[in-house]
Amino acid sequence: MTTLAARVVRVPALDPALVDPMYRLYAAHYDACDPVRFRSDLAGKDHVILLEDDGRLCGFSTAVDHPFEWKGTRLRVLFSGDTIIDRSAWGQQALSRAFARLAGALHAREPAVPLYWLLISKGHRTYRYLSVFARRFFPHPSGDDEDLLPLAGAIAAARFGADFDPARGVVAFPRSLGQLKPELADVPSRLSRRPEVAFFLQRNPGYRSGDELVCLTRLDPDNLRALVRAAFLAGMADGLD
Repeated sequence: MTTLAARVVRVPALDPALVDPMYRLYAAHYDACDPVRFRSDLAGKDHVILLEDDGRLCGFSTAVDHPFEWKGTRLRVLFSGDTIIDRSAWGQQALSRAFARLAGALHAREPAVPLYWLLISKGHRTYRYLSVFARRFFPHPSGDDEDLLPLAGAIAAARFGADFDPARGVVAFPRSLGQLKPELADVPSRLSRRPEVAFFLQRNPGYRSGDELVCLTRLDPDNLRALVRAAFLAGMADGLD
């Protein structure tokens, strides 16, 4: 059985020998992957979370945080980049806890400044991470939390420019920058009946072509679920190594 261990590495300190295995793992799950773009995207991130099983790379996620001003209020935004977990390790929560700990450490630098997580999702599995993390998030199957819509749109427009379609709430690149392989994009009927999966498919019908649903939640102890709240608080207490 695969048992994942997570470690967070600053991108400038990442072992160059890991970059090719990261790309191969990503390309095994996504079509329309370009190694040059992959490396460029990675270089633009601040941190990478590596998921390993006895030293074997089984997954990773990248993140960058940056300031943002909204209606005269200073915020910070944590944006998730390329993320993949090998199918042999699906269902484990090492990534969720490691990301929450990283977010807590970043929040501890300026605890009075609200921290938001911007997630763009081209698959229902990624979208469902929001409900693992947070009580309130946008977009929500219940239709609640529409108050986050203007902020989500403003952040997405600032980051993606004309590639963000505010009418649909998705990032749609002129040419796909990565899309799930068909066997992973297919949604079994038993899953499609779940409210959160049906909602994702309705909100992002172009996901097979690489369209990404813009999602947003506030990373704050009061909004986090028990699974990750302890890790977030631990990150706040311990900071970054």
